[in-house]
Amino acid sequence: MALNTLRKVLIANRGEIACRVIKSAQRLGMETVAIYSEADARAKHVRMADAAMQVGHGSAASTSYLDVDSVLAAAKATGADCIHPGYGFLSENAAFSAACAEAGIAFVGPPASAIEDMGDKLRSKEIAAAAGVSVIPGGGGAVESIDEALAIAKDIGYPVMLKASAGGGGKGMRVAHNDGEVRELYAVARDEAARSFGDDRLLVEKFVTAPRHIEIQLVADGKGHVACFPERECSVQRRNQKVLEEAPSPFLMDKPELRKEMQRQAAMLAHSVGYASAGTVEMLADGQTGDFYFLEMNTRLQVEHPVTEAVAGEDLVELMLRVADGQELPDHLKGTKDEFCAVPFNGWAVEARVYAEDCERGFVPSTGVMTAYAEPPGCAKFGFDGPEDLVRVDSAVEDGAAVSIHYDPMIAKLVGRGPDRAAALATTAAALDAYVVEGLVHNVPFCRAVCGHPTFAGGVYTTAFLEEHYSNENSFREAGVLTTLADDEPAAAAELAALVVGVDAATREARGEADLEEGPQIVVLAPPRAG
Repeated sequence: MALNTLRKVLIANRGEIACRVIKSAQRLGMETVAIYSEADARAKHVRMADAAMQVGHGSAASTSYLDVDSVLAAAKATGADCIHPGYGFLSENAAFSAACAEAGIAFVGPPASAIEDMGDKLRSKEIAAAAGVSVIPGGGGAVESIDEALAIAKDIGYPVMLKASAGGGGKGMRVAHNDGEVRELYAVARDEAARSFGDDRLLVEKFVTAPRHIEIQLVADGKGHVACFPERECSVQRRNQKVLEEAPSPFLMDKPELRKEMQRQAAMLAHSVGYASAGTVEMLADGQTGDFYFLEMNTRLQVEHPVTEAVAGEDLVELMLRVADGQELPDHLKGTKDEFCAVPFNGWAVEARVYAEDCERGFVPSTGVMTAYAEPPGCAKFGFDGPEDLVRVDSAVEDGAAVSIHYDPMIAKLVGRGPDRAAALATTAAALDAYVVEGLVHNVPFCRAVCGHPTFAGGVYTTAFLEEHYSNENSFREAGVLTTLADDEPAAAAELAALVVGVDAATREARGEADLEEGPQIVVLAPPRAG
């Protein structure tokens, strides 16, 4: 069913998320407008859209995608009646949302007031507590001195987290286990917060020792209805940045009442701020006690939203567009005005974020040109088209594409699904084995290793998983993936060896290099086993 009033959407973003929004909008019969920087003039999202316009100048995000005046001017020039911000860039910018409203352009996201309320950790925590949401023990406001931080730490008990009030992404966050560490880390966290967010205010909160990062995806229509989707577990993180996500969470599979309570509190928070659109309430659950606490609310579409779509069978971008169009949620997602709708889930899904980064050197970003690129055969693009689709890849790259210093180094998001967790993990692992990225360093082997790690496969892991298993003496080595495969799955190892030979041949052909001499090709997957 087409929309009532909205006809043309400008996507204020780039890369895979812009492509993903374009696909849903076009399916609804909308015209689409892409924007681009100088570096993105020939990018995939530009070619997918019905129209495109350069914004700002240069290639830096600050002078292009973050240029509010240029983005609004592009919307007016192309006749767009709404703007979808994607994630990142202007998606959680309350001033931009307000500017859209002032210009008579619908913002495909929540009201500016909700973005502002949830954008500040201090304010959002106060609002959450007032709404009856469980909040983590700690100071009720920003601390003014080391002495105040020490007093709060003594009151709630160690360990504690020193955390920037503004922003996120792991910046301005330090864990202290005693008074000495509070004194040592207070200035460090405060300085990092100031440099990252222009705001040096710090919170002091209880640090959960067995933390699991669980989030509730919701969509509210602003007319009293809130749909809460099956939870996502995002505990596999490096420097507080997510790497693999799954839905549902293995931690909640035998705790349906705990899941319902987390969803109920997420819906309460949405009601309290007059929320309308898609949003995510992030929570920290204690893997030992089952207690959970509000972390923050992301007032936008999440990077990891495809893993929810995989098990819920809903198009979250379509729902955002319909809410922006003034529609109520569809009947099967409404619930009642007194009770939220708990969206059922079917099966399991795992998402791997494919980054251009060097996992053997502390996950430092990698740049360069992809000399060969091939996604797993038969994968769906930007959505599962039918129940027979088991693998989905959201990407905006191809052979010859460059990963530059100007933007996030994410290459793609790969989602594998199945009837249960074991099947979903097997599908994801097989898809990663079939993923070809040549020409730069990437994390595909690392994601593959995590899928097969016994702790992750067992489902009993915390946000410290990568630190415990892939740091220092346990640091990731790509050769270890092949060694494990050769030891445990010799048939799969043989298939992988054949794939390596094929990729090598394709890469040489792409580079115009001479073929190797005829004869058997040897790929060493592991040293001989003793005995």
